[in-house]
Parts: sequence; C-alpha cells; structure tokens
Amino acid sequence: HKNHYVWGKLYPLTVAESDRAPAIELENDRIWLRVRPGTDQRRRQALMECWYRGQVKEALPPLIEKWQSLMGVSVNRFFVQRMKTRWGSCNPVAGNIRLNTELAQKAPECLEYVVVHEMLHLLEPTHNARFKALMDSFLPNWRLLKNQLNRR
Repeated sequence: HKNHYVWGKLYPLTVAESDRAPAIELENDRIWLRVRPGTDQRRRQALMECWYRGQVKEALPPLIEKWQSLMGVSVNRFFVQRMKTRWGSCNPVAGNIRLNTELAQKAPECLEYVVVHEMLHLLEPTHNARFKALMDSFLPNWRLLKNQLNRR
C-alpha cells in the first residue's frame, strides 16, 4: 500500500532503508517506515500492524478512564489485537475488553464509539432494548458512528 489511514486521515507512505532499527513515524504529513535494506513486504506489514496496535493501546487509557467514571463501571484489563470480523469484544465476567488493531485507521470518534459499546456490556451483556437505550443516553450519535466505522 502506498497510502495508509491513521486516525481517519490518509497519509502517503515513504519507505526509507537504513542500517538502523526499524521505526515508524508520522512526520510532515506522511508516514515514514524506516527499515533495514532487504526487509520483505511481510515484515514491513508486520511492523505497520505493530505500530497501529501501539497507537490504539496509547489512545485507550484516557478513553477508558473517562467512560469508567461516566458509566460507573470498571475495566479490569484491555487488549488490542488483530480481529478478523469484529471491532471489539467484552468479557463482562472478567471485566476485560478487547479491541481491533485496525481501529487506529479510523477516526478517533469511532474508537470512542467501540470503547463505549464494549464497556456498556459491563452493564448490559446483550444488545437488547436496555443496551440501545443506554447507548442513546451515553453517546446519542452512536448509530452515525457505527455506520461511519463500518464503511470500509
């Protein structure tokens, strides 16, 4: 890929080869992928995925903190991983939430929507009428965000 989304914004990717440890930086409106000479496509992709995962992991604590106090719930642990079919999941018994690495490509408000959605499962494990009513009260524009998120 020549262009990559980061938090909903499209950036051109520049690959720079040098004999230093691999690094990824957002700089001058582009993504710099710095790799050692001869780094194959699979390894480059793995580096990008790892970087995206770090972006989500960094963005989560303030969001979780904000919504824990608003909802009166407590997240025990959160995980960020590659997920094929979902943006997130929640284990209400363990108090854990799991979020998709690819959320770093979406607008920040989409990440917040998924965080609120998964944390709400700590109050209501199913997608019943109560769940939707709680979503409406906490995040009135959640349906718009859900649609935005699912536009590939």
